[in-house]
Amino acid sequence: MTRRAVCPGSFDPVTNGHLDVIGRAAGLFDELVVATGTNPSKSRMFTPEERLDMLITAVEPWPNVRVAGFGGLIVDFCREIDAVAIVKGLRGATDYEYELPMAQMNLHLTGVETVFLPGAVDNAFVSSSLIKEVASFGGDISGLVPDFVAERVAAKLAKSRG
Repeated sequence: MTRRAVCPGSFDPVTNGHLDVIGRAAGLFDELVVATGTNPSKSRMFTPEERLDMLITAVEPWPNVRVAGFGGLIVDFCREIDAVAIVKGLRGATDYEYELPMAQMNLHLTGVETVFLPGAVDNAFVSSSLIKEVASFGGDISGLVPDFVAERVAAKLAKSRG
C-alpha cells in the first residue's frame, strides 16, 4: 500500500520555506501530493494555473512528489486520492494555534491525520504574503524563493505597474 500524503497551500508564490517542508515530507511518505486550492479569503498575485506551473518546476528534485489543484475541502481531496495524512509546516506558535483546530476538524470529518513539521529556523520569518509585500516595494527576495520564482514575481509586478 502506498502511503500518500497531501501538502496543501496557496503557494502564492512558493517559497524556500515551503520547499524545505516539501523536501522533508517527501522523505516520510511514498508519495507526496503538493495541492493548491482556491481560498477566497486571500488575495492572489498568481492564477491557479501559474501557481501550479511554478510548483511543478519547484518540486522537480523529488521524484515522489507531484502537484495537483483542488477545490473544496482538503479532506475531500485527501479521500479522493487515498491520502493518509496532511502535512503542514509550522513557523512558530501562531501557525500552530491557527492549524491545530483545522487538524482536529479534519480528523473528525474523515480520520485523516495531520503531520506538523517545524520549519527551518532560517525560514521562520518567510511567508508568501511577506514575499509579495517586500517585492512590491523593491526589496530583495533572492534567497527566500527559488530564482525562477523571484523572476516571475518581478515580471508580475512590472506588468501590474503598466
